[in-house]
Amino acid sequence: MTSSGQAVRGRFAPTPSGRLHLGNAMTALLAWLQIRSAGGEMVLRLEDLDRQRCRPELAKLLQGELRWLGLDWDEGPDVGGPHAPYEQSGRTARYERVLDELQRQGRLYPCYCSRADLQAAASAPHGLDAEGPAYPGTCRQLTAAERAERALRKTPSLRFAMDEEATYRFEDGIAGETAFAGASSGDFVVRRADGIVAYQLAVVADDIEMEITDVLRGWDLLDSTPRQLALYAALGATPPRFAHSPLVLGADGSRLSKRHGAVSLSELREQYDVRAERIVGFLAWLAGLHDRIEELKPVELLATFDLSAVRRQAVTLPDRWMELLSGGDTGTTF
Repeated sequence: MTSSGQAVRGRFAPTPSGRLHLGNAMTALLAWLQIRSAGGEMVLRLEDLDRQRCRPELAKLLQGELRWLGLDWDEGPDVGGPHAPYEQSGRTARYERVLDELQRQGRLYPCYCSRADLQAAASAPHGLDAEGPAYPGTCRQLTAAERAERALRKTPSLRFAMDEEATYRFEDGIAGETAFAGASSGDFVVRRADGIVAYQLAVVADDIEMEITDVLRGWDLLDSTPRQLALYAALGATPPRFAHSPLVLGADGSRLSKRHGAVSLSELREQYDVRAERIVGFLAWLAGLHDRIEELKPVELLATFDLSAVRRQAVTLPDRWMELLSGGDTGTTF
């Protein structure tokens, strides 16, 4: 229970556009440990709004990989629950209602900028985050006549107008005290020109409806938090507690990809016969929860789980990581 007596609820929210890799798996493990160690409930939600990138077979594979690791959930696409559907592609009517509310408040405006316009803005001295350069507000002050003229040439996206004078502060469960200026985040897209609802709005709408109290996700989403806090405030909802786990990088210091070898769980399982317990122990060691690599089940980490022990810096895979993962050494220190 939270201090207010609310049940602790967390979630996994993968995008079924690829196989689960070690970095995603570490975040999922930490999210599960955080909630289960508090006696809370887990939700699995598939963020599949972009139907061109997401595939049903990958959604099924993701669920199988999570269960293979020893991670379970109380609500989700395969088990149902009171907040169904648990696929974002089936929740668009809910998002439209939220957009209508924000429109009523005057918090949204149409944006007619093209890709070329946005690329040109990238060289301007604005903040930079996971979504690229902060939008400079080009369309925010257009007159009604200017909007009507541009609408003849281009279908607009919709942007949420950030309070440029605000500072968004929160205590991150891993990163610590964090603050972002509203101006550095920039006005952000909540519905794309092709009609697809954007990540920032969908995730907030879902987390509110699903009563999520704790969100643990990857460090690359840390700078999405001020935008989401602004949406929570506009919708009159209490935001969850946030924690952002360290990224897992390849030995060359770059984001994990195929060039780093078999970094997906299915490859490690099928091609190298790596046991789930070995991967869990390896991830616990990478995250800073365990001082050595040994085979572990997630439930064996619950009694000693401490979020404050999780590393704050990105974790780089050692040169010998495949040897370590396959059982070549159990006493290695990080």
